[in-house]
Amino acid sequence: MPDIVVMFFLLGLLAGVLKSDLAIPKAAYDTLSLLLMLTIGLKGGMALYGNLGWSVVPELLSVAALGALIPLALMPVLRRFVRLSPADSASLAAHYGSVSAGTFAVALAFAEGRGLPVGAEVTLYLVMMELPAIMVAIAIFRRYRGKQAGEAMQGIWHETLTNRGVILLAGGVVIGAMYGPAEGANVTSLLTGAFHAVLALFLLEMGLTAAETLRPVPWRRWRLLAFALAAPPVLSLVGMSVGVILGLPAGSVLILTALAASASYIAAPAAMRTAIPEANIGLAMLASLGFTFPLNVIVGIPLYHQLVLWATA
Repeated sequence: MPDIVVMFFLLGLLAGVLKSDLAIPKAAYDTLSLLLMLTIGLKGGMALYGNLGWSVVPELLSVAALGALIPLALMPVLRRFVRLSPADSASLAAHYGSVSAGTFAVALAFAEGRGLPVGAEVTLYLVMMELPAIMVAIAIFRRYRGKQAGEAMQGIWHETLTNRGVILLAGGVVIGAMYGPAEGANVTSLLTGAFHAVLALFLLEMGLTAAETLRPVPWRRWRLLAFALAAPPVLSLVGMSVGVILGLPAGSVLILTALAASASYIAAPAAMRTAIPEANIGLAMLASLGFTFPLNVIVGIPLYHQLVLWATA
């Protein structure tokens, strides 16, 4: 059976399809997303406590390069096959080069539940992939429009670096790494102990949102829908290959595989609204949250797990 947290996503999806009056207030959802981001950061920081060294720098640079290369590879596909405008192509490329914190949380819970070895630095993958992907996509679009890639980028850097998800993730990592699991237990044990419960409620809301995004299914956008379903398995193989080449433990390879296959629905939309206002963010949300996220959470991560076990055997 699927992990219990995934069942909450399916419950939300079913409730949305049935047009139930089930709803999570926006304030509650904002609180859940903040708690999830902070807890992920704290868990990663505590794992890094006493374990962080220069040896992880090549690994993190490789992960950042992966985040930068995915938009470069996807841009021509989105322009020629999906037939999107330059603005929408750059926006989708940023979303798919960037990562989903929800997918990361599910993959982390999956790996921990099966006792897979996970490197202490995996939480840093989120930031290391997110920022390069967004910046490269913006640079591609500006170059396409005949503008200098660095023109007016200061505001975009500020918008991206001060995004609440980045602040909470990075801040949680720093706090966790400073105090560790013992000294910070008075605060961190409460949050990390409730990680699965917070994730379950977060996924319930994601299921409701995904159902709303798909009502009605825009079949005329079949090229976009095909891309949203085909991109994750292809990108997962790229992420898994990078993890295997780097010699990462199986749990870390699984998480990197899932992140490469994921698409952002929090940080990237906020950045694209500022950087490329003419882009249709609804298309990106339809693809990332309506199709790619459910695919990864329901069937993708278990499939990636089997592939990773085979590749790392």
